[in-house]
Amino acid sequence: MNVQNRPLAETAAASRLSVIDCDIHPARRSPQELAPFLEQRWQEHAAQFGTGRRLGYLDGVAYPKGQPNAARRDACPPEGGPPGSSLRFMQAQHLDPNGVAFAILNPLGATGQGFRNLDLAAAYARAVNDWQVAEWVAKDARLRASVVVSYEDPAAAVAEIDRRAGDKAFAQVLLLTRTAEPLGQRKYWPIYEAAVRAGLPIGIHAFGYGGWPMNPGGWPSYYIEEMTGHAQSAQSQLVSLLLEGVFERFPALRVIMVEAGFAWAPALLWRLDKHWARMRAETPHLTRLPSEYARQNVWWTTQPMEEAERNRHLLDVIGWLGWDRLLFATDYPHWDFDNPAEVLPNGGTEAQRRGLFRGNAAALFGLA
Repeated sequence: MNVQNRPLAETAAASRLSVIDCDIHPARRSPQELAPFLEQRWQEHAAQFGTGRRLGYLDGVAYPKGQPNAARRDACPPEGGPPGSSLRFMQAQHLDPNGVAFAILNPLGATGQGFRNLDLAAAYARAVNDWQVAEWVAKDARLRASVVVSYEDPAAAVAEIDRRAGDKAFAQVLLLTRTAEPLGQRKYWPIYEAAVRAGLPIGIHAFGYGGWPMNPGGWPSYYIEEMTGHAQSAQSQLVSLLLEGVFERFPALRVIMVEAGFAWAPALLWRLDKHWARMRAETPHLTRLPSEYARQNVWWTTQPMEEAERNRHLLDVIGWLGWDRLLFATDYPHWDFDNPAEVLPNGGTEAQRRGLFRGNAAALFGLA
């Protein structure tokens, strides 16, 4: 699963299609790589006090992975550094052989998102955005950055979105699914208004640090529970956005659910529609079924794609969501990386497949 067994040339020949990869995770070779972009006072603060995440545990991760940073076994650059830290190796292992025309960078880890110190969070977010441009986008015209924002401080987040507005290096605003409050809460609405003003979609990526476990019942025993259950966080956030009226208030807002799966969406939205039809008096601000907002304002990345026992079941799900709502993603360099030559079961028209691999993302992000 997490080893590239086939020769790179064979992979490229099999995929045939030019693709837009909507989820790549760049990493820093070391914490010091951010130093040129981070104010000295915050470098000293982080060195003395740490970065202080919103965690239910002191530091680190609750469920250590078998590979560094949940990465493929073969993703460590030969020149050293963690997986995802070498542009040259990423080009040779993924971008070139898999026919990647464009790729969206989604930095994770110490980015300021989920930091308890909000001033430090804003400083880190600015630095990570500058780092993305200088070390990645400026060195490969195929790459586009995400505007990392310290979303628990909406004023700082808005300032950062406004700062990057109009900069073609950035394709979207990046949030995470585990926040201090549900994302539909009005606290976060200024972020959505700024994103619409900047003409940028919002990518909501799985995981993050909100101070809570991924489920309402406490911390699970196993990493497999964490991995499987992170879709629950995405589901809760989607329900919050829909019922709080975010899409009614911001009809031009475009949201992408990133690395959360999508086969759960029809059942969740069916259930939500049924409940809303009987209890709609509680939410008079909504003028349509929740599923109608979702179908108009929400996109989904393919990774991780649920693998049904029968291909036609997965194709039925895609058909219900809409082929034009799916964006191809690999999650490189993580262990559950999806190869474009193998990710999609047989089915769909040639136009639908081309849309999924490239056309849908090109239209959403404005990529030629």
